[in-house]
Amino acid sequence: MLNTSLDNREQERRLFLNRMTAAAVFVCLMLLILVARLFYLQIIENEQHVARSENNRLEVLPIAPTRGLIYDRNGDLLARNQPSYTLSVVVERAQNVDALIEEVSTMVDISDEQKERFFQRLKSYRRPFEPIPLKLNLNEREIAILAANRVFLEGVQVQAELIRHYPYGDTFAHVLGYVGRINEEELRSVDLGRYAGTRYIGKQGVERQYESALLGSPGFQRVETNARGRIISVMERQPPQPGANLHLYLDRRLQQKAVELLGDRRGAIVAIEPETGGILAMVSQPGFNPNLYVSGFPLELYNQLRDSPDKPFLNRAIRGQYPAASTIKPFIGIAGVDQGFVTWDYTINDRGWFQLPNDDRIYRDWLRGGHGEVNMTTAIAQSCDVYFYELAYKMKLESIHDTLDQFGFGRVTAADVYNSEPGINPTRDWKKNRHGFAWYAGDTVNLSIGQGYMLTTPMQLAIATAVMANKGHWVTPRLLRYSNDNQLMDNIPEPPADIELNDPTNWDRMHQAMHEVVQSNRGTARGSGLSASYDWAGKSGTAQVIAIERDDDGNPIEDVPERFQDHAWFNAFAPLENPKIAVAVLVENGGGGSGVAAPIVRQLFDYYLGLESNS
Repeated sequence: MLNTSLDNREQERRLFLNRMTAAAVFVCLMLLILVARLFYLQIIENEQHVARSENNRLEVLPIAPTRGLIYDRNGDLLARNQPSYTLSVVVERAQNVDALIEEVSTMVDISDEQKERFFQRLKSYRRPFEPIPLKLNLNEREIAILAANRVFLEGVQVQAELIRHYPYGDTFAHVLGYVGRINEEELRSVDLGRYAGTRYIGKQGVERQYESALLGSPGFQRVETNARGRIISVMERQPPQPGANLHLYLDRRLQQKAVELLGDRRGAIVAIEPETGGILAMVSQPGFNPNLYVSGFPLELYNQLRDSPDKPFLNRAIRGQYPAASTIKPFIGIAGVDQGFVTWDYTINDRGWFQLPNDDRIYRDWLRGGHGEVNMTTAIAQSCDVYFYELAYKMKLESIHDTLDQFGFGRVTAADVYNSEPGINPTRDWKKNRHGFAWYAGDTVNLSIGQGYMLTTPMQLAIATAVMANKGHWVTPRLLRYSNDNQLMDNIPEPPADIELNDPTNWDRMHQAMHEVVQSNRGTARGSGLSASYDWAGKSGTAQVIAIERDDDGNPIEDVPERFQDHAWFNAFAPLENPKIAVAVLVENGGGGSGVAAPIVRQLFDYYLGLESNS
């Protein structure tokens, strides 16, 4: 029994040692494998894995939305997007930006101005890892060269993007406006989420007015990129929402005709469809090429235009404020007869001058010898100043102011015309606050012929003419006709209240008086009304810039420098029944309204009504 017990214990001891030995060998073997693998990964493949871990990053990149398109009333594209390749630099990925720019300059042509503009943007406030454009509109050869050398150009990107293009150039520059790069101030104020991936923003005109709708909403993609920022793989993508398309009331053909008729003269033309309030044309001359704001305005050219005495950046149609001159007479006249200050049959004997009681000052008519016996109709047709001097003295300032206000003077009534000036419809308080003096009766006399303190823009005069054509019925003046974004149409404000006359037949009589301006033998614009195939109505205006000594026919006696010559006005609507178009034309320093502006209106009517009849 004892020997058997000893044998078992020895056997168990050997078994235990064998197992321990096997376990130790196994553990040592596994440790050797781990050490070998660690040596392999950390020593042999160290560089490869370090590079992979550093180079590969996950990024969320914004996708810029496609900006909405802008069409005219006939579907002609006025503002579109066209593809362009842009050379940009992500400075956070570049080792030495100065050296990189110089190296890139050896491969593609980079001007000193482009370099200067790049470094200015580099110094300004910007988003991290935002590509800074160095050159736009790369050609195929430049794209190929940069693609072949991209491994040596760390931080350089060549991106395909859609940029704004205005196919009709300066023809629509002031009304459409333009987009430009988001500047430092705008970058601090805009919603960075909405503008992620977008470098442009509407600056003026329709582009600015409808910026939010045209912009759209950005998308994003989750990507894996290498150290040079190049995308290795796309892991997730959410597409952007394109901006809304706008269809405007503008007629491309009429706008081009208006530009042609103004030629190289400074001035403005605004045409409105009375039935809808739609703005058919809005021209300001001279203009500029809005595409340069997208591709980069050459500094020398920009400075030249900015300093030009012709002020091509001024939108004269909505921001040019001028004395309305005699174009104001129909609006004052219809209030004068409807409110009982005069009748249509009331006559005066115009001897060429007017004098206020107890005042030595003489207010002269533009026709030195006077018009003789005139009533309201002939006073409108012949543009008799003295008749309106007397009428204004009877009406007083308040009645005239309220009447002009009802027609929209002195305020902005267009719904979606960006950055309009309100003009001036003066009151006694306005003069006291502005000039520190009381309002005098002589101020009212001057106001009756559109001189003195009253100022209007061509847009305001065109709107008032459309209201006159509509016999006091207001329709909201606007550019937008329709859009695929229905909310935009819901935002069109209600128009001002209609003008209710005590006797509605006064509208027809004033229309007839304005018809005689272009139709009667003594009408101031009878030359422009000859042989017209339709009836139309208008009023001329000649706004004085400075006091000029004149002969008996109202013509300057001596030569007057071009910048001091009168402004030529004409406002009109056609046809006389069921008007299709109302127009205001201003030729800055153009001279007489009848001789200069009225022929432009006639040609514009012939052209537009011809288009209407053909369609």
